[in-house]
Amino acid sequence: MDFKALFLQLVVVFGKLTQAQKTIIGVAVAGIIGFLIFLVVYTSDASSGNDKGYQVLFESLTPQDAAQVVQQLEKDKIPYKIPRDNVIEVPKEVVYKERITIASMGIPKEGHVGFELFDKQEFGATNFDQEVKFRRALEGELARSIDSLSPVEKSSVSLALPKETLFVSEEVPPSASVMVQLYEDRKLSPKQIRGIKKLVAAAVPKLKVENVTLIDSEGESLGDSDADAMMGELSQMQQQYKAKEEKKQEEKIINVLAPFIGGKERVVAKVTIEYDFSQQSSTSEKYDPENVVRSEQSSEEKRDGASPASVGGVPGAVSNIGPVGDLNGSAGSSGSGEKYEKTTGTTNFEISKTVSTTKMEFARIKRITAAVVVDGKYEAKKAEGGDAGDEMAYVALDQTQLDAITSLTKQSIGIDDARGDLVTVRNFEFQATKGSLGSKDASKTSVLLSTYVEPFMPILKYIVVAIILFIAYKKVILPFADRMLEFTREEEEFEKPVLEISDDEDEDLVEKVQQMRKKVENQLGLGEGFNEDELKYDVLLEKIREVAEDRPDEIASLIQALINEETAPLRNT
Repeated sequence: MDFKALFLQLVVVFGKLTQAQKTIIGVAVAGIIGFLIFLVVYTSDASSGNDKGYQVLFESLTPQDAAQVVQQLEKDKIPYKIPRDNVIEVPKEVVYKERITIASMGIPKEGHVGFELFDKQEFGATNFDQEVKFRRALEGELARSIDSLSPVEKSSVSLALPKETLFVSEEVPPSASVMVQLYEDRKLSPKQIRGIKKLVAAAVPKLKVENVTLIDSEGESLGDSDADAMMGELSQMQQQYKAKEEKKQEEKIINVLAPFIGGKERVVAKVTIEYDFSQQSSTSEKYDPENVVRSEQSSEEKRDGASPASVGGVPGAVSNIGPVGDLNGSAGSSGSGEKYEKTTGTTNFEISKTVSTTKMEFARIKRITAAVVVDGKYEAKKAEGGDAGDEMAYVALDQTQLDAITSLTKQSIGIDDARGDLVTVRNFEFQATKGSLGSKDASKTSVLLSTYVEPFMPILKYIVVAIILFIAYKKVILPFADRMLEFTREEEEFEKPVLEISDDEDEDLVEKVQQMRKKVENQLGLGEGFNEDELKYDVLLEKIREVAEDRPDEIASLIQALINEETAPLRNT
């Protein structure tokens, strides 16, 4: 764009305006500029207002910390302001110095104290002191963690830790209470509430989640209906899973039937799946009937020969004397012949068993029902002479085709007849398909377009836009710019100053102008011997010569027309 030409054009347009229009435009421009300057100055003053006076020393203070800061400022004799709650301002020149001085005194204190309490060791501290410190540190750390949640502005945690006892019957479980102050228009989600309770319960030994109480700054208890919330979330998750699986099965049916029916728009499928979301687990033990020998023991005893004679009877002389001979005088035998054998065996058998634990899947299919609607065929109607006409007629599918579609549908989504699954297939005429078919020529045209044009559509749309922009540039923008520039050049070339002489001007000026005029006439040969008729003839001759050189065809046509007019009366006679 030629900015110089544009600026000159604006100058020319502005010069053609009346005085009233120029005044209105000048006042409007001055008002806009003044308003912008006012906004800039006012904004800078507002932003730097504290620089000229007071600046914030501390903000977001607790009432206790604010009281200590004010007390220290009064002690140092420094003026201060409290523009709003928990905000203290002091003069700008002392703000940094006073902030360092007050911070060195440990003011303001942090809202929560954690395990930094144990950074300094105190001699003479009792076990009770250490327990209290530990509880304070644990409460502070938990409060800091809860404060990190986005909806929580600040929080406080109180732990009730009973003393340990050796008697189980006298043991008291620990408990905790949490108070949270939320930002305005914010609230904790059920997951965040359960997370806070689990966080506190996990940090304290033997603390259960149900023994953690959570309330907000208005005293309303949070998380009492955790079971209902969890059931609601579980139900929502189950419904989402069900809808997702049904959609997946519907797409399977459409993808299988679309190539044979003639497109996805000619098939409608709806699937309903009944799930069993109950959680089940089972444990089974199986014993092997084949016994396995684990251990075997055997012992064997054997004795041969005679055993020594035993002396028995009533104690007395005979017993003490020992065996005596019989009455015939023969000596008694010293023993009797003996043979002893004993065998003992022990066999231990192992009974093998298999223990298996089975957990059912998340969702078990109870029943599947599917409804499928397909379009029929369209054939050209025959004319009187037997030729195919332009109109298309609907032809329903026969039972064999419907049975084939039913079989494909069952196989595609895994229909189980024993489970009670059901598939219904119906054939109807789709009005949208009938309207889109039209005549045979239209169908051929659509096929050609879909085959040869649609693949290039992403490129063609950019080409069309580029052509439109090029035409607009050539036919609208360039001619307009050329005309504007030509108008500006013509005004610059042909605009000449007009010399106006009023009646009351000096006579000297008039005489000078007359003398200059005579001098120019003499230089141009327009002096006393000047003939106006000869000058006119020369000028006309020069102009005719120029026209003849520029437009020879038109001059030839004109001469021919003149000759025809002169010779026309002669031809008529």
